[in-house]
Amino acid sequence: MLGLLIPDVGEVRIDGEPLSGKRAEWQHCIGYIPQNIYLSDDTIRRNVAFGLADAEIDDAQVWRALRLAQLGSFTELLSQQLDTRVGEMGVRISGGQRQRIAIARALYHEPEVLVMDEATAALDNETERSIVQALETLRGEKTMIVIAHRLSTIRNCDRIFWMKQGCIAATGTYQDLWAHNAEFRDMVGHAD
Repeated sequence: MLGLLIPDVGEVRIDGEPLSGKRAEWQHCIGYIPQNIYLSDDTIRRNVAFGLADAEIDDAQVWRALRLAQLGSFTELLSQQLDTRVGEMGVRISGGQRQRIAIARALYHEPEVLVMDEATAALDNETERSIVQALETLRGEKTMIVIAHRLSTIRNCDRIFWMKQGCIAATGTYQDLWAHNAEFRDMVGHAD
């Protein structure tokens, strides 16, 4: 989906067009939020605008991304604000704050598509709820692809593709799957 691997069989299509000839263009449209993020022992600014030279970083864009990721208010309260160092792998901030920096990093370049790959798996329920609420503010502005085992993360998705043994077993909204798929309903019952 990210265009990092070439399929052995078949092809990936985006809007009906083969991805093979447009891989770089497609990847430019994606903001990726992994489960395990890398934060350098650097400032919030440099971690959000990761990979850019200082002269290329747009502070207004950093603040916008932080606010969308529900981390703007926290950052404003810090004495050094954007210049606050987060520590190696973000040891000076909480897990939820690290994950929100990852979201801000993905949003900084204003991608059309956000891919969350188990991005809330290691978070406590309250932090996960905050992050899901932050992403809800982007509904209608971005295409979001959420890969998750936690049902609470996908409950409000417009469309769910339920995978079983590597294949799509069912598709629909959470309510549709609950109403029409006994196996999904049973799985949800065990998760609650």
